[in-house]
Amino acid sequence: MTNGRIRLTDFARLDSARRRTRFVRVLLVVALVAMVAAAAAAATRPTGRTFRFLPKSSNGVVVLDLSASISTDTFQRIGQTLRQLSTTNGRYGLVVFSDVAYEALPPGTPAAELRPYARFFTLPAPKGGFLPTFPANPWTDSFSGGTRIAAGLGLALRMIRSERLAHPAAILVSDLDDDPGDLKSLASVALAYRQLKIPVRIVALNPQPQDQQLFSTLLAGAATIQNATLPGERSVEHGPRIPPLLAALTIAVAIALAVNELWSARLTWGTT
Repeated sequence: MTNGRIRLTDFARLDSARRRTRFVRVLLVVALVAMVAAAAAAATRPTGRTFRFLPKSSNGVVVLDLSASISTDTFQRIGQTLRQLSTTNGRYGLVVFSDVAYEALPPGTPAAELRPYARFFTLPAPKGGFLPTFPANPWTDSFSGGTRIAAGLGLALRMIRSERLAHPAAILVSDLDDDPGDLKSLASVALAYRQLKIPVRIVALNPQPQDQQLFSTLLAGAATIQNATLPGERSVEHGPRIPPLLAALTIAVAIALAVNELWSARLTWGTT
């Protein structure tokens, strides 16, 4: 011992351990900073570049609300939704409903076949100073104007079962303003979707917050909700934009750094 210090005969070995510890610490810090930066970039990335309706390989049935509660604004949103769907590579059945439901297209129909239906929800160009009106659709005289969403979802479910679709899913395009007398039937249909693990994508047409909350509750984990857009608008999906794998790796690196700091105590010594 010299001047209160302990002379170390294996200083070189400890110095090597010190450098290795510092290298691991710096490496983890750099990795953590890089991942946090990547997560921040992902979170601020513009949304709506793609309008995603269903998981890949799904066999979808579009359930379209044509009730009296649908307005001019929401008619245009329906038209835009059908045009967007028609440009995908998917295959879809089509159910239209108000107080009753009809099968307009069978399951497995190419998505492009939805485009002709979009014209019923597209305003033509003004002519002669007159305000344009939507073309009369084939179901105008068939519906009484009430809204029974359970009828639409129920028919879609029967189509899915009868065709024994692989990877089935439903797309509900609606303002979610259901008739109060339909709620019991709606709860039963929603339970069937949850039990069969059939996902429901809701494309909402200016819904009231309480109606959106009701469907989120009834369909629980089976449903995801996004707002329909007007022509020219960018679609927006609800939910985090950070990729789950990136978030998990960021958390793992942060934990590794914390463990390294606790486990590898700092060594200090003097030389003589």
